[in-house]
Amino acid sequence: MTRMNKLLIACCAMAALAGCGKVGELQPKAGQAMPDKAYGQSEPATADTLTTPSVQARPGRSDELMRRSERRRDDPFDLPPGVDNTKDETPPANSEPNDKTPD
Repeated sequence: MTRMNKLLIACCAMAALAGCGKVGELQPKAGQAMPDKAYGQSEPATADTLTTPSVQARPGRSDELMRRSERRRDDPFDLPPGVDNTKDETPPANSEPNDKTPD
């Protein structure tokens, strides 16, 4: 057999094995039971409810498109790197000027 034939046979065997999965309702293993119902539930959870992700795990997407171009509002916190805006240079309006010099 040539190398190409061996590769083709190996690919066909892998494809055949990939299709051997079980398709159908999920059931617990033999000898095991489904989990008990949680406090406050009226009926025990099924395999579908246990395998369905919650809204927190997969939040919905917002596909809102912009209808028209709008200018952004001024953001006082959008500063370039290195700018220190925590020190306010202007004194408060009700303060008196400091005439005393440090000793």
